[in-house]
Amino acid sequence: MFRNLPPGEFGRTEAANEENLEALALRMEAGFDPPTDGPDAEESGIPALYTYFGQFVDHDITFDPVSLLTKSQDPDGLVDFRTPALDLDNVYGRGPGDQPYMYDGMKFQLGDVLTGAGLADAHDLPRFRGRALIGDPRNDENSIVSQLQGLFHRFHNRMVDDNPGLGFEQVQRLVRFHYQYVVINDFLPKIISAPVLADLKHNGHYDRSRLKFFHWRDKPFMPVEFAVAAYRLGHSMIRPGYRLNAAVDMLLPIFPVPAQGFPVGLTGFQTMAPGRAIDWARFINIEERPYGGAGDKDVDQKRLQFAYRIDASLVNPLSGLPPTVAGDPPPSLALRNLLRGWRLGLPTGQAVARAMHLTPLKDEKLLIGKAVDKPADGEKLTPIATIANGAFVGKCPLWTYILAEAAHHKIAMKPVASGAPAAISTPQLGPVGGRIVAEVFLGMLFGDNASMVSLDPQFVPVSGPGFALKDLVAYALGRGPELH
Repeated sequence: MFRNLPPGEFGRTEAANEENLEALALRMEAGFDPPTDGPDAEESGIPALYTYFGQFVDHDITFDPVSLLTKSQDPDGLVDFRTPALDLDNVYGRGPGDQPYMYDGMKFQLGDVLTGAGLADAHDLPRFRGRALIGDPRNDENSIVSQLQGLFHRFHNRMVDDNPGLGFEQVQRLVRFHYQYVVINDFLPKIISAPVLADLKHNGHYDRSRLKFFHWRDKPFMPVEFAVAAYRLGHSMIRPGYRLNAAVDMLLPIFPVPAQGFPVGLTGFQTMAPGRAIDWARFINIEERPYGGAGDKDVDQKRLQFAYRIDASLVNPLSGLPPTVAGDPPPSLALRNLLRGWRLGLPTGQAVARAMHLTPLKDEKLLIGKAVDKPADGEKLTPIATIANGAFVGKCPLWTYILAEAAHHKIAMKPVASGAPAAISTPQLGPVGGRIVAEVFLGMLFGDNASMVSLDPQFVPVSGPGFALKDLVAYALGRGPELH
């Protein structure tokens, strides 16, 4: 997107760059907090499932099997071994003709029945020797995205049942349209500042002519600024852990933290452990759940969980990724992101802002740490210019800049839970990060001749224009009206 900008450099030598980026990564990693029930200061007003829906979408549009930590690429765009389109090829794979083991006629095969306290009719993914037989193996990375993949199988299967006169490709198109509708009408407004999205519309509809920075010749590509920086916003939304259901032992960290007494996490790439069926109302507002926080343990255990705020801070379990997720060093997700951006020659956040004809944020406004309303003792936000002896003065890595920028674009979001406060301060991507993410998503849709915006730009689900992620989940679970 910004191919003419110079790469960001944060030291005079390779070793100095690595050392300074490691210092920044350490500041972006939060101290250990055990997974807990009940509200906490780092929550946003966004239900927790949006974090993993974002991961699911990422796996739909990007796939590069070569380690970006050890190769050099033209920073114009990543080589993408998957179609850079919102076409659910991470679900459908190559289709029933080429991958018949994933299908049962027009429907997806479902895996073994999953157990979970108070839950029925839940299924694991189909597996062979523990490995999931799905369109993208990355969608088995953790217990949450794995079961979300299963929901998409069930969404497709119910669409087959509700539309008996349609063939496979027609059902597939309907599923894709509903998914794309959720992405641009529900997901993007949750994570991107409203003025950024409004600037991409004409008469209330997204307008291809409003795309200023994402351009392609024959077909959309995967910009490195998006894949390696802007769309890594979701890493900051991850909670230390999640409650899957009502069982006492089903409050688990996202990844194991053995040093803190948590040897088991929600790590995937294996047959789902017994008892892990997800109660989806704890992740998305498919039914009314309490907000909690009044000291009632039973209420707190039943509550709807919320994503953490978009900020320049990652929870502690992400500082030590398990080998099944990060097979090569370093295990720190923050450091992996920073090194990847530097080695791919990403420009700094300030350089991108200027290229977008924006005034860059001053160094004292680029704060590293948790964007909570009242920082706890010892958790004071750190100006980036004070880290690594000033190595980042006037030149903030793009990923970190985008996260820090979000703190200056907070909205008062009403939590969708009973007994919740009137609003929660919720950071959203601003004019740099939000513009990159929005333009790439819209560009992929405008550049796909089979997308909703190309074939039926006025498409609205039959259930109404408010169709959102909660309705997609409910439909997959057999609730709500038929969709056609």
